[in-house]
Amino acid sequence: MKNWKIWIKAAGIRALKTFAQTMVGVIGGSALISEVNWIAVLSSATLAALMSLLTSIGGLPELEVNS
Repeated sequence: MKNWKIWIKAAGIRALKTFAQTMVGVIGGSALISEVNWIAVLSSATLAALMSLLTSIGGLPELEVNS
């Protein structure tokens, strides 16, 4: 059970960072804050975070033990 808790925490942190980075990237494409399409920003960021979690199933390098 402990390994799952560690994995969930590491994958969650990675997904949250990906979410924030994607938001910054999508928002950066607008000239003015009033021109930001917030639905597109949140949709893109949510999809990126989901993809990050799915990619993490294959393994997280930060959790690998050096042999």
